[in-house]
Parts: sequence; structure tokens; C-alpha cells
Amino acid sequence: MIKNNRYSRQILLNKIQNEGQEKIAESKITIIGCGALGTNIANNLARCGIGQITVVDRDIIELNNLQRQNLYDEKDVGLPKASVLSEKLQNINSEIRINSIVDDINNKNIEKIIKKTKIVLDGTDNMLTRFLINDACVKNDIPWIYGGAIETEGMTMNIIPHKTPCLRCLIENIPKPGSLPTCDTIGVLNTIPNVIANIQSTEAIKIILNKEINNGLIVYNIWSHDFNNYKIKIRENCKCCGKHNFEYLKKEKKEEIISICGSGAIQITPENKMSISFEDLLFRLKKVGKVDIHPMVLRVKINDYEINIFRDGRAIIIGTNDKKMAKSLYAKYIGL
Repeated sequence: MIKNNRYSRQILLNKIQNEGQEKIAESKITIIGCGALGTNIANNLARCGIGQITVVDRDIIELNNLQRQNLYDEKDVGLPKASVLSEKLQNINSEIRINSIVDDINNKNIEKIIKKTKIVLDGTDNMLTRFLINDACVKNDIPWIYGGAIETEGMTMNIIPHKTPCLRCLIENIPKPGSLPTCDTIGVLNTIPNVIANIQSTEAIKIILNKEINNGLIVYNIWSHDFNNYKIKIRENCKCCGKHNFEYLKKEKKEEIISICGSGAIQITPENKMSISFEDLLFRLKKVGKVDIHPMVLRVKINDYEINIFRDGRAIIIGTNDKKMAKSLYAKYIGL
């Protein structure tokens, strides 16, 4: 029986009590992405007493992150998100175990990372990683909770393999590069990630306690207070949960990232090359940098970087030899 005063107010809840708190303390979870959603989720679940939390992120903390990514402060700028978050969480709750992984989630490491995890929580900022999480979790029969937030709207959905629709039942294929807005191109109000992360955290606790969970796609706009809970059907012949064709776990489906020797540049070629709209990108990118359009390439200069985007989705990022940084810039400003 848990007698720790730290959780006394939580144990008082009829929905939890001592038995529930013991289940929480025995649970191991993985949070992929340590941004606005991930930091809020981690904060909630560390404080509620999850026994082991693994946080994963490839990025470093930037000044503009502090507007919405809770737990980071000015002295953390320039440091790896996952390692900083791990230290913060350990200071919040020294009784639990925190693991940090400063790396890019990919088809070679994801299954090892999520092994023996009770739940995976989505704190990412791109669809490619989410489709990879979906494949890995469905294949390994691990529940995961999708989440996203942009502008003033957010959404979340519980995905329980073999019981609920998976992400590819909701979104059959990854949208083409440049077709989706990102926080770095249209912005995000700092209150909406908090709300979505709180819902994700609550649903995670319910899954751990074997309580009834939400079975739809929750969409909430914090500005207008429009709230919808959409019922999603399992897609017939779904490539992932239906046919078990885990294509995003296959190496050949991964995007290609190569260094351009001697030029201080990285080329990124998305897994599915297709025509993208320069007009849509221009509308978004002109808000964040200087943009020039030529017949075959759109060039945007942002701080110390120059991103050259081709109509097939390929991009050359000039100003870095770091593949992780280049991938992060691609995700932020083009979307992947």
C-alpha cells in the first residue's frame, strides 16, 4: 500500500485510490518529442507518480520554444531538450526513474526504445514520425496516444492496437511535403498545447488503470471553444492495422538525408517525391524569412540558414553539416 503523502490528494479520488496509485507506480511510459506537448505530458505524469518515464527528442532548445514549452527556461537555450527535460523531471520527482534519449526516432531504433513500454505518448511535430510510431506500436501491441496542436486548435486520439482505429484509419497516407502548416509558419497560441497534453495525460492514466477511455478523435479550438469528439471507423484493408504492412518500419520507406561534400549543406529527399505548391509555401514562409521563387526552386533565408526547396519536395539546407539540424529545419518550415 502506498502511504506517500506526495500522492495523497490523488489517492483520495475514487477513480484511483491506493490500488490505482500502485498501478501508476509500476508503469513505464515513453514520450516521443519534448516540445510543447511533450513537456506538459511529462510534467503531468512525473508528478502523478509514473514509475519510469523515457523522453526522446533530437532537437536543442531555442529561445522561441520558451513561449510554450513548459519546464525550460532561458539558461537552457542551446542544450538538448531530452537531457534538460530529464533533469527537470528528476528534480520534480526523485522517486521515479527518468531516461533520456537524445536521438532521432527512426525505423532502426524505435522498436528497441518502446520495448516493454506500457504506453507511448505523441509529443512530436511531424507526420512521418507519427506514422512510424503507429507502425511500431501496432506491430508490438502497445497503446499510443496521438496528439497535435497548431494555431489555436489541437487534437488527440487514443490508439489501442486491435481494438480501436489506428492513425492510418484516420489519415491513410502522409500528406505531401509543404501541404501542412507548421507552428513555425502559422504560429501557435501557448494555451492550446497545455489543453491537449492534459487530455493525453488523463487518457494515459485511464489506460494504465484499465478504465473506460475516449474512443474518438477529440478536436478543440481554445479560441472559439468549439469542441468535437468525432467517431472514427476502422478502415477496411488498412495497410497498418488491417494488413499489417508496416511500411514505415522498412528502411526503403525512410527519407534520404545526405551531406553535400565541401559545401556545408544537407540534402533531404522525402520518401514520396511529388509536386508541391510554391504558392502555399510562399504565403507561410514570407512571415518568417526572406523568400525568392524561381521556376524550379523556392529559396528562403531564415537566420543563418538558407533552405532551397524543389517542387518534388527535395530540399538543400545550407548553413549546417548536422543531419539532425537539417531534418529539424525541414520539419519546422516545410513539414514532414
